[in-house]
Amino acid sequence: MIQDIFPSKLYNEYKNVEMRREDNLLIFDKEGRILLGKVNEKMHFLKGEDYSGEDVVYLFSLDEKRFFLLREISDFKKDGFEYYSVRDVRDKFDVPEVYAAFTAYHLWKWYSDNIYCGKCSHALNIDDKERALRCPKCGNVIYPRINPAVIVGVLKDDTILITKYKRGYGHSALVAGFTEIGETLEETVKREVMEETGVSVKNIRYYKSQPWGMAQDILTGFFCEADGDGTIQMDENELKYAEWVKREDVLLQPNNLSLTNEMMKLFKDNLI
Repeated sequence: MIQDIFPSKLYNEYKNVEMRREDNLLIFDKEGRILLGKVNEKMHFLKGEDYSGEDVVYLFSLDEKRFFLLREISDFKKDGFEYYSVRDVRDKFDVPEVYAAFTAYHLWKWYSDNIYCGKCSHALNIDDKERALRCPKCGNVIYPRINPAVIVGVLKDDTILITKYKRGYGHSALVAGFTEIGETLEETVKREVMEETGVSVKNIRYYKSQPWGMAQDILTGFFCEADGDGTIQMDENELKYAEWVKREDVLLQPNNLSLTNEMMKLFKDNLI
């Protein structure tokens, strides 16, 4: 999956440090696309020496490589580099660089969405001791937002419930959705499966989690069984496909980055 970068390691603790010439710099445009170079299908990042402006903040380190973000939206250009959407990054590159780009996008989205204080409207400052934004006027502190969501592998006899979204990602998927206020993850599983497919479930069991910076998510994977005959009543506003699929007929996604694909592969290979 996207976070499986061993022997590399992501160090995400905040540091109040200045960017060096050799450090990696990430720049996003107004559409949330990231400026990257591409040589022999390998992702390349800008370096600190490529940009002499201000408003740069430390993000994280990947092993000994430090990554910084230009907070302001930019149309900065460099020969051999172009702007890629995070979906393009997912499709065209591989880990660990994709993991770095997704995590950077998550933080960029938080920084870009929080310019002014939600209590008093004063401009926010970057805190110098932790990953936070602080209002110098009223003292309000804002931390990065992480959205909890579930991925659900619903099983019935020797089939799994496969879906395809009506909009966006076009490959096979599982039932998924965000956790609502006051709701447990297990309750999210039941509600999302019922809302999207009309299927009741039982025997819900946790499988694995995954950070997913594309949507600022922490994804939690669950397997469960259909409770009843499994008749599908698909929500046509959300999905364009929802069917019970046999192991040998499961079509996997084109790469191994997602928790969804790992769960589908686990079923296809008869490991669940």
